[in-house]
Amino acid sequence: MTAGISLVVLLFLLGSSIAVAAGMGLTGVLLNDMFSTMPMSRIVGELTWSTTSNFILTAIPFYILFGEILLRSGTAERMYAALVQWLSWLPGGLMHSNIGACALFGSVSGSSVATAATIGVVAMGEIEKHKYNEPLFLGTLAAGGTLGILIPPSINMIIYGVMTDTSVPKLYLAGFIPGFILTVLFSLTVLVACIWKPHWGGTRIPTNWEMRMKLLPDLLPPLVLLVIVIGAIFFGIATATEAAAVGIVGALALAAKDRRLSWRMLRDVCENTVRTTSMVVAILVGAFFLNVVIQTIGLTQQLSKLIAHYQLSPVQVLLAVIALYLILGTFMEELSMMISTIPITTPLMVQAGYDSVWYGILLVLLIQTAMISPPFGINLFVIHGIRGRGKLTDVEKGSAPFVIALLAMIAMICIWPDIVMVAVRWFG
Repeated sequence: MTAGISLVVLLFLLGSSIAVAAGMGLTGVLLNDMFSTMPMSRIVGELTWSTTSNFILTAIPFYILFGEILLRSGTAERMYAALVQWLSWLPGGLMHSNIGACALFGSVSGSSVATAATIGVVAMGEIEKHKYNEPLFLGTLAAGGTLGILIPPSINMIIYGVMTDTSVPKLYLAGFIPGFILTVLFSLTVLVACIWKPHWGGTRIPTNWEMRMKLLPDLLPPLVLLVIVIGAIFFGIATATEAAAVGIVGALALAAKDRRLSWRMLRDVCENTVRTTSMVVAILVGAFFLNVVIQTIGLTQQLSKLIAHYQLSPVQVLLAVIALYLILGTFMEELSMMISTIPITTPLMVQAGYDSVWYGILLVLLIQTAMISPPFGINLFVIHGIRGRGKLTDVEKGSAPFVIALLAMIAMICIWPDIVMVAVRWFG
């Protein structure tokens, strides 16, 4: 009964257009008044301090700053132009460049929305110029953007690690192979579609080795930054926060080399970083307060007893959690969905015998699916907004094949969990 009321209250508040942080905080207050005799609101000050003083959380503004510098220094545009020469010879042309650019930029920015928006702005003008199938082209941008939260470094993985006391470096290790496989699956989706319907691939773009080598310097800096940041974490040379700081220095050096570093750019970068970080931290404080209330009223224990009463197997628990996220993803924003449900689903999955690192990657994949699932997948709106014309259904249709690819990836890691855990065992 408590679980049902809690879920209804939370979904009602989040669906009423109230700010996500306020919605979770208010849910905690209401549940505390209804089911607990302890005045939990008195711990908000201490809880806010303990949440925001967590060292690993300093990585979040660092990675946001990292991505903002790369975006405003023009690195993304030059990187995309270089990938056009290296990938557009495949059936589907620039659609492979879209996915490759999203994977590369997402890996250094850690944000799906920023990745989809950045590459979308760069690529949108190419649709009519080369006569691509518009829905499929838009779908590559929406789906490619989701790679930003799976390929490390990922802000979402940092949040999951902090909320569940799971090692962030291990999460990064675990996400690398699934991220690579999913990138290949997305490209294979485009390849199959354009072999089936060749005219969807548009007119072929002329490429040659001279241009590839000429533009290679525009492609190498982001790759070098990725290797430095991820390599430092993988081999224990630096923490996630320290690696992010190194990445920021590298991004500033790139901006200075390209003569794009200015006081105005730094001001814009800092403003956007503060704005985004404030939103994330406010949501985290609300989520941690809700988490404490949930533990106090015994909600997690009630759900565990419910599972034991109905004698659900670990596979049945897994399928129920997957179904829950696929349903929630159709009407909830990804960050609020993730933070508000982690305190409930993670203990259930761990109790059922699943590794918290493995579940973190599954959760990220489910969130990726939610981001391109109609009617409220956030990346669908981002790409439609950049397009500035037509109907949202075009983006939804183009994203549908990539939802299938994501579901296939989810099935793969459920059947073969070593896809996720092998890198952790090797390097962890």
